[in-house]
Amino acid sequence: MNAYEILRVSVLVLAGTSLFVAVGSWAVTTRRISPFSRIARLIRGMSDPILRPIERWMVERGRNPRDAPWWLLGIVIVGSILLLTVFQWLSATVSRIVAAGQTGPRSTIRLTVYLATQVILFALIARVVGSWFGAGRFNRWLRPVFLLTDWIVEPLRRFIPPIGIIDITPLAAWLLLQILLSLVLRVI
Repeated sequence: MNAYEILRVSVLVLAGTSLFVAVGSWAVTTRRISPFSRIARLIRGMSDPILRPIERWMVERGRNPRDAPWWLLGIVIVGSILLLTVFQWLSATVSRIVAAGQTGPRSTIRLTVYLATQVILFALIARVVGSWFGAGRFNRWLRPVFLLTDWIVEPLRRFIPPIGIIDITPLAAWLLLQILLSLVLRVI
């Protein structure tokens, strides 16, 4: 079994555990299972240490703590998808670096251009996802993201108006970068 398969199995076990915690907590909270039964105490004993930090986080932000089990499940699913995707990307990138190092300087230049573009594309994704959560350019974690992407997003924003409340300039920047990458890689 290779590392990716081990990671996939681990993620599947984690998702199954979080599903069990979410459904069990929901069943006890909604009294589908008697909260005073032995099984309910077992479920609460296993799920409370996991759910308390999420409930505390939700209360601090004015949300209903009863939704914590579903937030846990969502966080695990989205986090698992991101983890597997990043792992695949990193392993493919390491393979490309090794191959480029063996084939010569032209391949190394092409790989450098490709990786620089990938970093900017990931920064665009982080910019969009950060805006969904209300984190803007003055958030300390997103400042580097805005520094990497402002050079392409801000000029496009002058020409492309938002559609209602949706700003499509990061999407336009994404498409423009993809087109520029393909043109530059053909030339090199």
